[in-house]
Amino acid sequence: MKNKFVKISLFFFAIFIPFYIATSIAAGEDISFDGNFTQGGLVIGNAPIGSQVKLSGQDVAVAKNGIFVVGFGRDAPMQASLEISYPDGRAEMRTLTIAPREYDIQRIDGLPERKVTPKPEDIARIKSDNYKIGEVRVTISELTDFLSGFDWPVVGPISGVYGSQRILNGNPKNPHNGVDIAAPEGSPIKAPADGIVALVHQDMFYTGKTMMINHGLGLSTVYAHMDSINVKSGQMVKKGDPIGTVGQTGRATGPHLHWGMTWKTTHLDPQLVVPPMPANK
Repeated sequence: MKNKFVKISLFFFAIFIPFYIATSIAAGEDISFDGNFTQGGLVIGNAPIGSQVKLSGQDVAVAKNGIFVVGFGRDAPMQASLEISYPDGRAEMRTLTIAPREYDIQRIDGLPERKVTPKPEDIARIKSDNYKIGEVRVTISELTDFLSGFDWPVVGPISGVYGSQRILNGNPKNPHNGVDIAAPEGSPIKAPADGIVALVHQDMFYTGKTMMINHGLGLSTVYAHMDSINVKSGQMVKKGDPIGTVGQTGRATGPHLHWGMTWKTTHLDPQLVVPPMPANK
């Protein structure tokens, strides 16, 4: 994708900390965390079996082994409360400090006008697409497949980053909610972590050929603008399995993969959970 960036500033601490060396905070013997306590960050917690957890009053799914996941959105407040009810009857409230980030402005020109300002007849289709994606995101399974760790689904230059304000054909739009990776059309896309294919769609209005993977406990990933999809809904995939190829379907100006991650409906930054992008082969 041919993008023109106007750089305001970049929060390097958040962007370049890979997940496997992310901050690990031990909290006595009761509960521990591993992840990035920053806007866009994913955190995996481990509590005693049978515990109940809430984040800022919102119920958090806890697996039978005590593992749970929380995430912080692009504009998350600087503090969040974590309430833990232990199986022995004790209750604890913790205040989590969330590091702020600053974001780029990204200008993308040359898009078909209909993909920037949809016609009235497109709106129903867009709503239908969003409903299908939303259904996956609110599905809470007991899987903990995310424990496999994450890797890049495709190797290539990063052409769009999480959180950047999008200006499309000169019109300000919503912030970018994932990471874009430029690669030649037909390049293989691999599953970045274990999971179950939760959605396969051949033609969404904005994202073209689109698929999603459920990694468990409300954590899912989405893959957009694909040229081909090589898996079926309900199929189990392992980290590194081929799932499709890079394309430029939907709203795109060149071949690339849009890779997004959400905890329930909260958009997270995939770039925080992977090692540095390897050199192109």
